[in-house]
Formats: sequence, structure tokens, C-alpha cells
Amino acid sequence: MSGTDDKITSLLSEKRHFDPPSGKDQDNAYISDITTYELAYKRSMEDPQGYWAERAEELVSWFKSWETVVDADLDKPEIRWFDGASLNVSYNCLDRHLESGKKDKIAIIWQGEPEEEARTYTYQELYDQVCRLSNVLKKNGVK
Repeated sequence: MSGTDDKITSLLSEKRHFDPPSGKDQDNAYISDITTYELAYKRSMEDPQGYWAERAEELVSWFKSWETVVDADLDKPEIRWFDGASLNVSYNCLDRHLESGKKDKIAIIWQGEPEEEARTYTYQELYDQVCRLSNVLKKNGVK
């Protein structure tokens, strides 16, 4: 790409329009309106350690708690989040939702191209597929 006429051509074209959530979807949202957002933002700026500790406790299942929420050296830049903590990502993505009674709720909507090609997976169906793959990996020596 040495010439001045070199251009990047976009092959992707998206014409769909997605309206913001309203009604029941908006009521169930974690942050459902601008006022809630502004309050959360203000708190996160005034007390980042406390704010992110609360969000982490509320939204993630931890196997071991952290010693420090965030340790940042922006001169390097180096940022360490939840230092000393331990979690299981698979547990947080699947198991905890099964335990909370959401096994029959939709976990993933897969959308293909063409648009008519779609598949939904409940948390239970997704868990079953993950277990099947896990067993295949174990049989092949993956730990």
C-alpha cells in the first residue's frame, strides 16, 4: 500500500435499524433510564473502588474475594483489576443461571445469514452442549 490512491473497501452493508428498548425490556434493564445512568456514573467517578466492588459482588460469583479492587499506574500504563481474586468463567456464564432457576430461559440467540437461519439455546441446552464438549476434550487428554 504505497500509492496515494489506496483505499479500504467496505464489503459489509447493514441496513437494519434497532430501536432502543421500551416497556418491559426497559423496565428489566440494569440501567433503565438516563437518571440511573448519571447517578451510577457519578458514583463510579467519586468512589471507583467502592462502586466497582459493589458491582463485582452483585454481578459475579467469586470463588475467592480480591485484596484490591483496582491498582492503576497510568504512567506505564498498568491496571490490575480484582487482584488476588479467583473465579470460574464457565460457572458465571452457565451454572449460576441454572441454580437461580433460569434453566429454561434463552441464553444465546444465534443469528445466521440469511436472516431466517436462527437458533436459540436455553441455559440448560447450552450447559448440556458445553458438558459434551468438555467430555470430548477430557477423553483427548485436555486438562
